[in-house]
Amino acid sequence: MKKILVLHGVNLNMLGKRDPTQYGASTLEEINLRLAHLGAELGLHVEIFQTNHEGELVERIQRVTLEDVHGVLINPGAWTHYSYALRDALEMVKVPVIEVHLSNIHAREEFRRQSVLAPVVKGQICGFGANSYLLALRAASLLLSNT
Repeated sequence: MKKILVLHGVNLNMLGKRDPTQYGASTLEEINLRLAHLGAELGLHVEIFQTNHEGELVERIQRVTLEDVHGVLINPGAWTHYSYALRDALEMVKVPVIEVHLSNIHAREEFRRQSVLAPVVKGQICGFGANSYLLALRAASLLLSNT
């Protein structure tokens, strides 16, 4: 079974409490459960990791290069816009990486419109709330079936 690593970054543990008009009412636990169910339907093992510590996320990304991981979904939260450390770590990953955002970052404040990660990921899915994660998992599954 192919493994997809889902990485949730800073403040995503507060989903359901943090600005539901922007991020929706779903909690991170609910999103993770939906990802696990869809993963099972698609024949994928979904592993999930969340942290509010940038260095921990960098170290988890670095371990991908040593593990049997077939794809990565990442919602880095605010780190999207300025973390060159995450960008450099993702650049080392040789499997497809899909950047995920609940809100449409391109329609938000100016500082949120740029992703420093975009040049080193396969693609980006944003603006569909919790469904952004599910769409990204489906995209990863399609990418893996085409290899």
